[in-house]
Amino acid sequence: MKQIRAILIFLTAIIGLVIASPALFAHHGTAAFDTSKMVKVMGTVTAFLFVNPHVQVYFECKNEKGETEKWQGELTAPNKLIRAGWDKHTLKPGDSVTVSGYQSMSGAHTIWIRDLIGPSGESLPLAEQ
Repeated sequence: MKQIRAILIFLTAIIGLVIASPALFAHHGTAAFDTSKMVKVMGTVTAFLFVNPHVQVYFECKNEKGETEKWQGELTAPNKLIRAGWDKHTLKPGDSVTVSGYQSMSGAHTIWIRDLIGPSGESLPLAEQ
């Protein structure tokens, strides 16, 4: 009886893992972004979140009409940026940045960052060199 119960528990766990595995390995990639064209935005950092699964940069910029727009930029995982020389203090509120990347297909002010020029005027590495 104990042996049958152990087998049932084991099989239930295996079935549960098989059912959950697609969600565990899912990743949205670039699906939400228009990768057919790059946009460039210059602004001032309002927040920098060095968190998993993707580092977030929040910044404000002026549009063509002079109105303030709030933007959100998405970078890769913190561990990849650490290998490129980043830390949680690389950017701070008030820093001027120029961000290039792919904007959200919805038109929202969200950008998948492919290049980031920091407050020193130099491009910050986004991958280990």
